[in-house]
Amino acid sequence: MRLINRRPGRVLTAFLAALPFVLVMLAYMVGSDIRLAENPSDKLMPAPAQIAATAERLLTEPDRRSGRILFWYDTAVSLKRLAIGVGLAASTGLIFGLLIGLLPHIRATFSGFVAVISMVPPLALLPILFIVFGLGELSKVVLIVIGITPFLIRDLSQRTLEIPREQIVKAETLGASTFTIALRVALPQVLPRLIQSVRLSLGPAWLFLIAAEAIASDLGLGYRIFLVRRYLAMDVILTYVIWITLLAFMIDWALKVLARRAFPWTGASL
Repeated sequence: MRLINRRPGRVLTAFLAALPFVLVMLAYMVGSDIRLAENPSDKLMPAPAQIAATAERLLTEPDRRSGRILFWYDTAVSLKRLAIGVGLAASTGLIFGLLIGLLPHIRATFSGFVAVISMVPPLALLPILFIVFGLGELSKVVLIVIGITPFLIRDLSQRTLEIPREQIVKAETLGASTFTIALRVALPQVLPRLIQSVRLSLGPAWLFLIAAEAIASDLGLGYRIFLVRRYLAMDVILTYVIWITLLAFMIDWALKVLARRAFPWTGASL
């Protein structure tokens, strides 16, 4: 039997899925042991036990000044910024994706513009955003919106264009208006793609959020990472990095479950 036709069982699938994580963990442990053996004061690769102790302290001990547990407060602030930014980008991407995909005049006007805008590095606009919108919450949310909206518009407009023309003609034959076609024919087919597009955009969205918080903020996960970097507190940095990765994974998993339950015919499995 060819390798392309072989399928691993459940146990083997679980083993193969865990294998890369185990190898990375082992490689880190070996590297940490080697560095600490040469220099017990080494801060670059703290021992896993030290990272665990730091994580326990960050998760449970309140700040002396504010009395709040900053780890959870930073998490709440960052997730709020991320949710608002991604939500606005998804709404804008859906609306303009449908308009560009369905209406030839809108497509002729905006498709080229969106294609050009999508090539602009969003981080290059960060100083402009701070000048225009200030250093508050708005500039951080706008960076996320600007960063991922063009991709969402292009992806969703392309999905709208892929809708078979026969479906639209049948709807027109039955007397459906343009709005009805968009609402009853295009929207149900574009929504599953929207969830998948948002999942693909989460990585860049986190990047823009962390960058904005690192440069101009006094709260948030990105701010905390860049605050402690001057002290080479790798145990704190790694704790936050692992937590951000876990948050991103949980959000992606939640969106995958939503896609499966809301649109089971799409077979979302990635």
